[in-house]
Amino acid sequence: MNLQSSITELKGIGEKTSLPFAKVGIHTVLDLLEYYPRDYEIYEEPVELTEIESGKKYAVHGFVDSVSEVKRFGKYQIFSARLRVGEQVIQATWFNVPFLRRVFQRGSQYIFRGIIAEKNGQYRMEQPEHFTLADYDKLLYVMQPRYPLTTGLTEKMVVKSVHQVIDGGQVYVPEYLPEDMRREYNLESEWDAVRQVHFPANEQVMRQARKRIVFDEFLLFILGIRRMKEQQEELVNEMPMVEVSETARLIEALPYELTNAQMRVWREIVSDMTGTKVMSRLVQGDVGSGKTILAVLALIMAGCNGYQGALMVPTEVLAKQHYQSVKELLETHHIPLRPILLTGSMTAKEKRLAREEVESGKTQIVIGTHALIQEKVIYRNLGLVVTDEQHRFGVKQREMLAEKGRMPHVLVMSATPIPRTLAIIIYGDLDISVVDEMPAHRLPIKNCVVDESYRPNAYRFMKKEVEAGHQVYIICPMVEENEELELENVTDYTEKLKGILPEFQISCLHGKMKPKEKNEIMEAFADGQIQILVSTTVIEVGINVPNATVMMVENAERFGLAQLHQLRGRVGRGRDQSYCIFMSGSKGKETKKRLEVLNQSNDGFYIASEDLKLRGPGDLFGIRQSGVLEFRMGDVFQDSRVLEQASEAAGRILEEDAELALPKHEKLKERLETAMAKGGENLSL
Repeated sequence: MNLQSSITELKGIGEKTSLPFAKVGIHTVLDLLEYYPRDYEIYEEPVELTEIESGKKYAVHGFVDSVSEVKRFGKYQIFSARLRVGEQVIQATWFNVPFLRRVFQRGSQYIFRGIIAEKNGQYRMEQPEHFTLADYDKLLYVMQPRYPLTTGLTEKMVVKSVHQVIDGGQVYVPEYLPEDMRREYNLESEWDAVRQVHFPANEQVMRQARKRIVFDEFLLFILGIRRMKEQQEELVNEMPMVEVSETARLIEALPYELTNAQMRVWREIVSDMTGTKVMSRLVQGDVGSGKTILAVLALIMAGCNGYQGALMVPTEVLAKQHYQSVKELLETHHIPLRPILLTGSMTAKEKRLAREEVESGKTQIVIGTHALIQEKVIYRNLGLVVTDEQHRFGVKQREMLAEKGRMPHVLVMSATPIPRTLAIIIYGDLDISVVDEMPAHRLPIKNCVVDESYRPNAYRFMKKEVEAGHQVYIICPMVEENEELELENVTDYTEKLKGILPEFQISCLHGKMKPKEKNEIMEAFADGQIQILVSTTVIEVGINVPNATVMMVENAERFGLAQLHQLRGRVGRGRDQSYCIFMSGSKGKETKKRLEVLNQSNDGFYIASEDLKLRGPGDLFGIRQSGVLEFRMGDVFQDSRVLEQASEAAGRILEEDAELALPKHEKLKERLETAMAKGGENLSL
C-alpha cells in the first residue's frame, strides 16, 4: 500500500463503504491523510457555574438530586434530571436514551459535559455526556479529532481509517523541505506533522503540527503563483489596443461622476491594455466602491478594438443581472456592441445558438458563469477576460483559454478586503489596483451589535421595513439543527419565522440545495416575490437586490469580521437607508469588542486589519473567513505570520535556484509540480 492506493485497500472499507468517503473527496490514502480535523474535543477541568459563558461547552462536577419519569413526545423519549453543582442547580434533559434513567441514582456524582445555557439565573443542559470521576480524569486534556462529515460518514469511520494508515507502518510521507529551512522556521517533519495533527498528544503538539501543514500549503501556493508571474511577464501583448471615444463618452454621460479612485484605476487598466505586456490585474475595492463599471468600460474598450470580452461571475442570477444592465447601458448610449448571455441552465438550443454567435464574432461581450470556458465554447478573438474573485483563473483555466486563441488580458475583481501586505503575497501573480474611495451617493449602512434579547425588536423593525416595500436578509450559520452546537439554522428558523410573520413571503436558501432550486429562489428574491430570505453565507456573493434594506446576522460571533462585512454588502445597494443587525449569542467581552469594530466602521480594509489584530492564539478553529482562499487548513487572516514566513522562504528559494534544479530542491520541485497538476486551478485563487 502507498499514498496513491485506493482506500478500499484498508480493512473495513469496501466498495459500498467507500461511497460516503468519496462524497467528501477521499479516494486515496493520501486524500485520507489530507482530510484534516475541523477542530478537536478537548476535555478540560470541570468549572464552577459562576465561570461559564452561556452557550458554550463545559464540564461540571454534579450530584443527581432527582430524576423524572421517561415521557413520550412523538418520536422522542425524554427524561430530565436535576443536578446540583456547588450551590447552583442545572436542569439536564436527555432524548431517546431511556436506559440512563436507571443509571442516575439520587446522590450519585458524575462529571457532566455539554453546552450550558443560562437565562435569568436558570441553567440547563441538553444531552450532556456523563463520566465517572475516575474515567474523566483519564480523559483530561486529551484532544479528540472532529472531522467534517456527510450522510453515511461517521467520526468513528474516519478515525479508525486514519489510525490504520498511521499505525500500520506501510505508508510514509517523504520529506521535501531542505533541513536548513525546517530548522530556521522551527518546522516539524511532514510525516510527524501529518500524524500529530490527526492525533495530537496535547495542544502545543497540535499547534506545531498545524503550523507545518499551513506553511506547506502557503509555500507551494506562493511558489506556484510566482512562477506564473514570471511566465506572464514574458507574455507579449499580441492584442494591442488603443483608447476609444466610446469609453470617454460613456464616462461623461453617466448619471454620476466617477470617483478619483475609479479614474485612477481606469487609467491603470487602459495603460495595461495598450501596453506591450499582457494585462494580469486585480482590482480590489470595498463593496459598493464601483468596480463593476470599470469592468464594463474595459469590455467596451476591447469590443471597440475588434476583440471579444468575457465577464465571468459566480452565479447565474448575477450573470443575468449583469447582462441586462450591460445591454441597457449599450443601447442607452448608442454603443454598437452586442452582448450575449451564456449559463449552464440554458436549454441545449439556447446554448448552441449562443456558442455560434461567439464563434462567428457577431457578439463582442459574453457574460456568464464558468460555462464561458467550457470546451464547446470557441471564441473568434478573445481579448479580455474579467472574473469575479470566486473564479480566479489558475493554471488549467488559463491553458484552456490559451488553447482558444492567443493569451487574453485578465482582469480580476475582488470585494474581499485584505490588508495590502497580505494581498501582495497572495495575489503575487497580479498587479494590484485599489478603489479606496466610495461614491458620494452611497448612504453608509447603519449598524448595531445586540444580544438575543433584542430579537423581538428586530422582528418589529423588519416588519416595518417590509410594510414600507423593502426586503430583508437573515443569515444563519447552520443549514440544519446540530445537537453539538446550539446555533440558529436556516431550516428551523424559516419555519419559526413563518409562524411569527405569517403575512409575508418567507423562503430559505443554503448550499445543500440543487443549483436549479438555488437560482429559482435567488431570482424570486431579486424580483421581489420573496420579502424575507433566510440564508447561509451562500448569499455572500452572487445577487444584487437594491430593494433589500435590512440584514440580520444570527450568531454573528461565529463569523470572521471580514466575512461579516462581505455579508453586510448585500444591503445598502439602493438609494434608501439600509441597516445591519449583528445578533450575538455570546455575552463575552472579547466577542463584544470584536463585533464592535463593525459598529464603528463600514471600511472593509480597516475591518480586515482590525480582525488581524484581534485574533487571539486560541482562535485556530471556529472563526474562519470564507471567500478569500480556500486552503485545506491555512487561513490567510489567522495565519498571517506563517504566510509572511512562507513568502520569505519562497523568495529566497527562487533567488538561489529559480528553476529548482539544485539537488536539495529536487523533492520540492516534484512536490510543486504534483501540486500544480493536481490543484493548478487553485494556485491562483
